[in-house]
Amino acid sequence: MESRGIGRDDATAQLAALDADRAALADRVVPPWWYDVTLGLLLFGFMASYAFDSLWVTFPALAVFGACLAALISAYKRITGVWVNIDARSMAVWIGIVLVVLVPAFVLADGYGHHWVMVPAGAVLGVAVALLGRHWSRAYAAELRGER
Repeated sequence: MESRGIGRDDATAQLAALDADRAALADRVVPPWWYDVTLGLLLFGFMASYAFDSLWVTFPALAVFGACLAALISAYKRITGVWVNIDARSMAVWIGIVLVVLVPAFVLADGYGHHWVMVPAGAVLGVAVALLGRHWSRAYAAELRGER
């Protein structure tokens, strides 16, 4: 059967090439291990800066966090050649974790003056973002390979 001048053998070859490209992309989208660790450490550092209860510490920490986040994004794009967005389900899980950790932390920090609680909250969120990032990128790569 011919379709627009493309024969069966040509179509099969093109589909095989697409499958190979998809597998190659799956190999590229998983960032190196240091990427997720760095992201977790950056989030921890930013969140822990709240423990000082000083805008003179938090605003510079925010600036450093933003600059380093931009550098991580740039590195990811350079390493993989693509930028991927997280799916809605994974984002919902992340938002749930953030709310469960940050709401009580902010209540304790601002309501009761226990600003130190932002350090463990930052540690929990840092570990969570690193683990979720690793899990999500591997799941996305598996999906690209057709394993899910």
